Amino acid sequence: VQLQAYGGGLVQAGGSLRLSCACSGRTLGTYPMGWFRQAPGKEREFVAAISWWGGSTFYADSVKERFAISRGNAKNTVYLQMNSLKPEDTAVYYCAADRVPYGSTWPTTNVGVSDEYEYWGQGTQVTVSS
Repeated sequence: VQLQAYGGGLVQAGGSLRLSCACSGRTLGTYPMGWFRQAPGKEREFVAAISWWGGSTFYADSVKERFAISRGNAKNTVYLQMNSLKPEDTAVYYCAADRVPYGSTWPTTNVGVSDEYEYWGQGTQVTVSS
């Protein structure tokens, strides 16, 4: 499974960006998916996650009501729509595939933990200017 995140860029505070995560090698529908981010000098942090077929979503408190995670119609792309961006959203954003077995109870208690995720894409830089 190879994941590729793209769509980052430079945006002013209050603006929007949509990140995409594309998969090759296997359909993304067999994995719950997550987005994480890492700012310079900080630990990687959880942003959002979505269940196998998109019926359930889960967000970090810092992005609730501003970000939305979704799956594409073909289920092989996952999106992160980011609205009302703030300078503190500046980070490298990564998409990741959750290792939890298909059909298990989700979200798990570790949905926001990096170790729960088996496959990672290369990150895409998001910079929000004030």
